Amino acid sequence: MDPGDAAILESSLRILYRLLESVLPPLPAALQSRMNVIDHVRDMAAAGLHSNVRLLSSLLLTMSNNNPELFSPSQKYQLLVYHADSLFHDKEYRNAVSKYTMALQQKKALSKTSKVRPSTGNSASTPQSQCLPSEIEVKYKMAECYTMLKQDKDAIAILDGIPSRQRTPKINMMLANLYKKAGQERPSVTSYKEVLRQCPLALDAILGLLSLSVKGAEVASMTMNVIQTVPNLDWLSVWIKAYAFVHTGDNSRAINTICSLEKKSLLRDNVDLLGSLADLYFRAGDNKNSVLKFEQAQMLDPYLIKGMDVYGYLLAREGRLEDVENLGCRLFNISDQHAEPWVVSGCHSFYSKRYSRALYLGAKAIQLNSNSVQALLLKGAALRNMGRVQEAIIHFREAIRLAPCRLDCYEGLIECYLASNSIREAMVMANNVYKTLGANAQTLTLLATVCLEDPVTQEKAKTLLDKALTQRPDYIKAVVKKAELLSREQKYEDGIALLRNALANQSDCVLHRILGDFLVAVNEYQEAMDQYSIALSLDPNDQKSLEGMQKMEKEESPTDATQEEDVDDMEGSGEEGDLEGSDSEAAQWADQEQWFGMQ
Repeated sequence: MDPGDAAILESSLRILYRLLESVLPPLPAALQSRMNVIDHVRDMAAAGLHSNVRLLSSLLLTMSNNNPELFSPSQKYQLLVYHADSLFHDKEYRNAVSKYTMALQQKKALSKTSKVRPSTGNSASTPQSQCLPSEIEVKYKMAECYTMLKQDKDAIAILDGIPSRQRTPKINMMLANLYKKAGQERPSVTSYKEVLRQCPLALDAILGLLSLSVKGAEVASMTMNVIQTVPNLDWLSVWIKAYAFVHTGDNSRAINTICSLEKKSLLRDNVDLLGSLADLYFRAGDNKNSVLKFEQAQMLDPYLIKGMDVYGYLLAREGRLEDVENLGCRLFNISDQHAEPWVVSGCHSFYSKRYSRALYLGAKAIQLNSNSVQALLLKGAALRNMGRVQEAIIHFREAIRLAPCRLDCYEGLIECYLASNSIREAMVMANNVYKTLGANAQTLTLLATVCLEDPVTQEKAKTLLDKALTQRPDYIKAVVKKAELLSREQKYEDGIALLRNALANQSDCVLHRILGDFLVAVNEYQEAMDQYSIALSLDPNDQKSLEGMQKMEKEESPTDATQEEDVDDMEGSGEEGDLEGSDSEAAQWADQEQWFGMQ
């Protein structure tokens, strides 16, 4: 080496050592004499000093580029890995991938070299300096970068390159999730099973297998040994059974099984179980119990994020927009890097009829989590209400792919078909849902909804709704659709009886509003006004209730008209004005069909 270069190198290293001394605690003198600069970089990386590693490794790599003899191939490999790790920590994923790639190339060159060239700029290497970062770990970090960059195919390719025997549980878990997302079920199942073989208590891997239609009994058999040998795991087989019901769409049995788990003293008040119960009640159409369980879960864990998107949606549907706004603010204070806060804010915008903003917030949520079913539903609903039906259909189909047992995904798609007058497609889809998810109150009502769109199938709709209400007399959607059918047939008294019965044990804005409409049809104006008032107290933003009330305020009931006639007579008014008022009133109440704008 040229004497001038040697002097510059010595001066640079002296400055670097001073920097390290200011950051790291002092080491024994004997150990300090044996450490080289790579050892210091490694120690800082292990200590989590990522910003320091980034600065120092960048300087050292530049020095190495200017003088290739400065560091040995193994040392340069380590520098590249540590530098890439610091970039990964700073979320500079593309840059990190570039450096990891360079590191792997360096490792490949190193493996071909039988001798390690001595470094002229360092003291004798210690055994610690020969502990090179794992090549498999580097590939795993590269795959993580690719997933953050939404380049799943590249992530799968890099992990596939690792021999099966060398794959760690976390590599198999990532591969399983990536295969599942790509629709490759068989390799996904194989990878999940490999995770369970190595870690039989990997519960998320168990859920992955169940979601891919692997039988609950087969999954339970893979955990039998650990259940028998480890104390206090007797609940695990019941837990697997419960989530097997969840993933087959058997909501009632899943609810009963999880309730039996939740009642056990050791698992009482578990937030995850409560969240699962809330979600199951929501899927079963029992929104009241769903909201109660979500509230119970968030009382136990004020920082809970999972499931809060569904909770926000339910609150928005009930017209509790102020609560939705508060929930969104609270979730944003917890984390804005999850989809849930954006979905909750989107629900607030959607039910405030700000569809463009709801569309933006839904898109942002999907950007953060492409598997967020609630975000896809929000964006799809916003697109549908903006008239962009074909785009909405794409989002609802993706939601169905991710959650084939969630009825609301199918409802959104069918609403799109009906909005575009594609009744045949809607009927095919509704029949498929009926056959796939079984004949319950929800699927019967969904099929009846489509039948109501075709005059030929009105009787079939009536039969389906009667079956649905026999199973669940309090199912609001079935009650609303049956009321719609009765209004078409002008059977207002039957409709009033139906609605009063449904409202006996629950209070719902839509039911009170429709009851008000029916009462108007039978000239029960005062009680109709009361029903509209109740509806508006439940949802102050319900436009149809507001319109009904405003219209009634402009009209005069027969009693009021008679009273005003008496007053006019007392004031000496002419008969002509009274007759004109009577004719006007008759004309205004002639067409009562306009009152029935039910959803």
